[in-house]
Amino acid sequence: MAQWESLQQLHSSYSQQLHELYDRDGLPMDVRHYLAAWIEKQEWERAAQDLDFAMVLYQVLLENLDNQYSRFVQEELFLMQHNIRRYKQNFQRYQESPCTLAGMILWFLGKEKEILQTARLDEQVCLKTRRLGAVRSTDRTDQLGCLEHTLICLEEQQDEFDFKYKTLQMEVMTDKAQQLQIQTLLNKLNECRKTLLAALIRLLDSCGLLQGVLVQGELADWQRRQQRACIGAQDDVCLDQLDKWFTGLARCLVQVLKFLKKLEELMGKLSYDQDPFKQQKPLQVRAETLLRDLLKSSFVVETQPSMPQGKGPLVLRTNVQFSVKARLLVKFPELNHSMKVTVSMDRSRRFNVLGTSSKALTMAESQDGGLVADFRHLISLSVTEELHVISFKTNFELPDAEVASSLPVVIISNSSQQQSAWVAVLWFNMLSESPKDVLFFANPPMAPWPVLAEMLSWQFLSSTGRGLESNQLDMIAHKLFDKQDNYDTCQISWARFSKENTANANFTFWVWFDGILTMVKACLEEMWKDGFILGFVSKERVKRLLKKKLRGTFLLRFSESIKDGGVTFSWVDYTPDNEPDVKSVQPFTRTDLAQIPFHEIIKNFQLMEADNVPENPLLYLYPNIPKDQAFGKYYTDKCGEESPYVKYIRTKLVFVSKETDTETTKYIPVRSVDGEFQSFFFVYAIHGTFLCTMPDTAPTISVGTATFGVRTHPQACRIRAEMRTKCTQSTDRRLRPYLYAYLT
Repeated sequence: MAQWESLQQLHSSYSQQLHELYDRDGLPMDVRHYLAAWIEKQEWERAAQDLDFAMVLYQVLLENLDNQYSRFVQEELFLMQHNIRRYKQNFQRYQESPCTLAGMILWFLGKEKEILQTARLDEQVCLKTRRLGAVRSTDRTDQLGCLEHTLICLEEQQDEFDFKYKTLQMEVMTDKAQQLQIQTLLNKLNECRKTLLAALIRLLDSCGLLQGVLVQGELADWQRRQQRACIGAQDDVCLDQLDKWFTGLARCLVQVLKFLKKLEELMGKLSYDQDPFKQQKPLQVRAETLLRDLLKSSFVVETQPSMPQGKGPLVLRTNVQFSVKARLLVKFPELNHSMKVTVSMDRSRRFNVLGTSSKALTMAESQDGGLVADFRHLISLSVTEELHVISFKTNFELPDAEVASSLPVVIISNSSQQQSAWVAVLWFNMLSESPKDVLFFANPPMAPWPVLAEMLSWQFLSSTGRGLESNQLDMIAHKLFDKQDNYDTCQISWARFSKENTANANFTFWVWFDGILTMVKACLEEMWKDGFILGFVSKERVKRLLKKKLRGTFLLRFSESIKDGGVTFSWVDYTPDNEPDVKSVQPFTRTDLAQIPFHEIIKNFQLMEADNVPENPLLYLYPNIPKDQAFGKYYTDKCGEESPYVKYIRTKLVFVSKETDTETTKYIPVRSVDGEFQSFFFVYAIHGTFLCTMPDTAPTISVGTATFGVRTHPQACRIRAEMRTKCTQSTDRRLRPYLYAYLT
């Protein structure tokens, strides 16, 4: 739903906040209302920093106001004609500063989002408060105390009646006054029994209501939160509060059963016609049913199956240890060690769960004193791509007791299957409406983009501590769905997401995305958390972002063409004609970054053209942060021969450009082996011909898959000679870069 439409549907208290927001000068509410769809589709954040783009939006805004004015003329709305004309005149003052207008509109949109978020949060709080209100208002401590006192009084009344009745029977002469007294005692006893029984009925009604809130509300919410947490969501899955609520309700029901048993004893001693206690049997059945259902619901899997070195939970490998924890939310100390839990796995013909399959529920293994059973086992035998469920059964002395079961797990036999298994877990827990649907992938549903986007962001958030921003998600959506005005209605199938190769690539979208995530986690985590990597940004957007920036402004982005994840940097230079020239380095892979950290490459990257002093073209991290200010905290204190990376940068690094078009220069890394040292070489391609220069001390150089001896190989000698000739004679700046670059 559009943002403006959502705002109009809010409660009156939030509508007042909206009116107060638009009481400010700047953006009239009429303009916001009539141009809502257009306003919400524009990139105001970009316009606030890009003068040319801001000017384009400014002109379109004025055109839209003219169109709106014409519409009001046709509809003969004189007042709105006047207002729109006045608004347009007011906007004329931004003609010289359209970025200011863009920033102001961006501010208003941000404040609107804050109002929406507050309203949604308040709605969730109200729902939670209603639930917790039901829990607190039905705290049965006082009720049980009153019932216990009433039961004591009832027992005393019954003893008094019993004594006087037996005394009267022993007398020869019947005293009518005594008979009347006995009848009065019996009437009081009968009323007391009715009162006690009515109080028990009210208490059971309250228990039933509370049990519905706990099982269908709080526990169901926790189970969904746990399912989301398994795939990266930062949801609270602590069971302590549920443990208190379930235990409190169970204790109340147990006490009610004790009261009913006491009523049965009193009825055995004394009963009469119209005795209300004869109706207590249905109450006992009801209390037992409530307790049984509560115990069944309170047996849960607290920690889903996971391996120590797994990519995430719910992916298990054959012959590798895994752990899983079951928990009983009803915490009675008397149950400690007395209840056994047995673990088993479906499709037992294919899998064996080795080790101890039965354990006692104990408080010793729980940090908070809960009743838990923690299993650590080995899975063996064959492997399958199907979903499987690990089940737990207790020794409840209850008929038809339901067992607790894990979320479906995926079994693999080799670590190479981790990636495909984990994406299956993600897809299931993102979309499944039934946590026990092991046939889910027989006909997997499509994923709506808003749901998928949230899940993709969780992967980065849970792995690195920083999720994906809207611009990054927009780039991913564009990659999946091409250009759309609104991605909220887009859907993607399971096959297209994880099985079919992307355009112009021999790998799937998930392989590409997961490769980037793995690379960031292994090599770029701190830089990513600090927000220095734009990451998911298209080549076209890179050019738009950099072309109006200062010379030497650069940004960091992920490669779209490397299977296992690649990162590169692009920077802007200017031609003698003052035209922007955006250049890029061919992406660095995880293997490259394992040898030289990315910040060291950025710090020491240098180009040298003929007759020029070597220089690092990377000066300002986008949008305008000095490079050393951004990355200084990552630099090593040691330099020169003391640098821990000296063995990788001992020889000269030859960065040679490859012209791909008139605007972008590519720098292609090539690896050279110099004795025990490895160094990066970069090969310059002129019209498809590789040219390179390297130190005479390097015995070999590898270009692609070919390795050449520098001194002996004829092709290498010819390349070196041709390179020197062309770099010496050429007057074309693009063909002159002798491009020595040093990492020292």
